[in-house]
Amino acid sequence: MSSKRLDVHNSNIPQVCLACEARHRGVCGTLTPDQLLKLSKTTSKHIFAADDEMIPAGGEVRHYSNILSGVVKLTRLMSDGRQQIVGLQFAPDFLGRPFRNSSDIAAEAATEVRVCSFPKATLEELVREAPELEHMLHQQALKELDEAREWILTLGRKTAAEKVASFLYLIASHIDPEQKSETGPIHFELPLKRADIADFLGLTIETVSRQITKLRKSGVIELEGTRIVTVPSMKALQRASATDLE
Repeated sequence: MSSKRLDVHNSNIPQVCLACEARHRGVCGTLTPDQLLKLSKTTSKHIFAADDEMIPAGGEVRHYSNILSGVVKLTRLMSDGRQQIVGLQFAPDFLGRPFRNSSDIAAEAATEVRVCSFPKATLEELVREAPELEHMLHQQALKELDEAREWILTLGRKTAAEKVASFLYLIASHIDPEQKSETGPIHFELPLKRADIADFLGLTIETVSRQITKLRKSGVIELEGTRIVTVPSMKALQRASATDLE
């Protein structure tokens, strides 16, 4: 994992890190070549199939991960067995709860997910060495807080139509930049089943299906089968979701 590609542009960057999106857009982007080399010696790549458990609730935190591709579903389990989806994570998000020995949030692969994992102790040692890494982790925590507050607004105040449009806008906004066109339509496969979308939005499955049909008939989205979505205009979907532009 620590082999290096010796070329004139990246002579000190470990080969495993050269094409990694987490290095360019995620927390590893703050690390120096030497720090990347130190981290790469402990990293391992994993692929999880859809519905695989990635992190159990209440389990001891031993590793953290960078999400390389796919969508991760975060859930909370209530004492009576009911489960609630409390968030989604996308590449290149950092997966895990820093500076705690356990977490009450479970992580499950919503789609096939690829991650790069590293030991908790290694990352926390690097945090002590690199203030920029701690700052990046802080930024991600604040980003997740902002998203949680936005979702509280969605669940508490938006109509059923706006909730479903907000979910689709969330997914479309996190499509891999290399798959996006600045002016053209955006295509993606729904990462959640209708039952999970309903759970996430606090709606019934029937309501979710009706609202998706309304969005299709109004031209805000196009559907191929039940899972493949095309968004002709992000601005139109943003208006349907009543989401403020950044």
